[in-house]
Amino acid sequence: MEFMGYKRSDGSVGVRNHVLILPGCACASETCRTVAAQVKGTKNVIINVGCSDVQANTDMTQRVLTGFALNPNVYGVVVIGLGCETVGHKELAAKIRQLTDKPVVSFGIQEEGGTVETAALAVRAARKMVEEASKVKRVPCPVSDLFVAIECGGSDATSGIASNPAVGNMADRIVDMGGTTMMSETVEFIGAEHVLARRGATDEIHDQIIRICEDYEKHLALAGQDCRTGQPTPGNKVGGLSTIEEKSLGCIHKGGTRPVVEVLAEAERPTKKGSLIMDTPGYDISSVTSMVAGGATVVVFTTGRGTPTGHALAPVIKVTGNPTTAERMKDNMDIDVSKILVGEETINEAGKRILDEVLEVASGKVTKAEALGFSDIAVDHICRYI
Repeated sequence: MEFMGYKRSDGSVGVRNHVLILPGCACASETCRTVAAQVKGTKNVIINVGCSDVQANTDMTQRVLTGFALNPNVYGVVVIGLGCETVGHKELAAKIRQLTDKPVVSFGIQEEGGTVETAALAVRAARKMVEEASKVKRVPCPVSDLFVAIECGGSDATSGIASNPAVGNMADRIVDMGGTTMMSETVEFIGAEHVLARRGATDEIHDQIIRICEDYEKHLALAGQDCRTGQPTPGNKVGGLSTIEEKSLGCIHKGGTRPVVEVLAEAERPTKKGSLIMDTPGYDISSVTSMVAGGATVVVFTTGRGTPTGHALAPVIKVTGNPTTAERMKDNMDIDVSKILVGEETINEAGKRILDEVLEVASGKVTKAEALGFSDIAVDHICRYI
């Protein structure tokens, strides 16, 4: 099986060919939006971080921003900073250049004399970069070049018995063909972590899966909090999930059944291919942000209650097993697997259908979230602001 992708010089393969207008801090986000609005072929992200922060949060922000720049869906990067943020635009651009040969330029709003002057320079640079990007053509690529992030949000009783198992079947198919899948949301393993840990390819990975769950609960306890007061969410409960164990048992289905070969820190880039886990919060937008920063090029997102979520850099495919949601939110849902519930489609058949959709999207088909222009970004905070 193949898809039509963009081969990069480092051996990775993108499914989109964006020029990224990247803010170095929150104060540059709106200027980036102004630039992207003037240049077709560019994408910007809006962030609320990048300054006045403790070191752990600064490190996280830098890892996410650098990861966005390195994502195979990005051809080149225009960095815009303010000028007084924690990590300046020149430093961020230099860091990106150390890790890739992609074209990278940067501008500072205070240095250039304000938004209008900065935007004018950035627009010229972005236009030139888009021209160069347009020369890169899609070529046939094997499934082994796919890197698919797997997410769930707005879960209900149908998620654990329809959409999540179907996506898990898709995940196994991709891994069996040499590709890479990644599941995250550590808090949504809790109560079922012992089941998930059995998939660890080694004893060390088994223990890592248990440990990230323990560490998450301990971290919250130090702040006087309990994750079980926020999971399941009110929407999950209305949808029929009564305990964190029910939610977690359904959640881990979407990762498939193949051995987990690596457990990664948030927004960390993998060193292996196959079935991966990233240690992230349960907030789905933050989780997707981290996995795309880690290099995922396609996101498959299961939802029972429904969500409009999208991402600027990676297409997000929404899958639901709830027939009411599929109809009520048809402007947001890409795939309906609710026939599983009434025995008119098997999990295996649905998994194959989802894989076919992934290959089409990877080859250029636009998802519902892309058509709407949605971009949801949330950079996680390790610690509170100073």
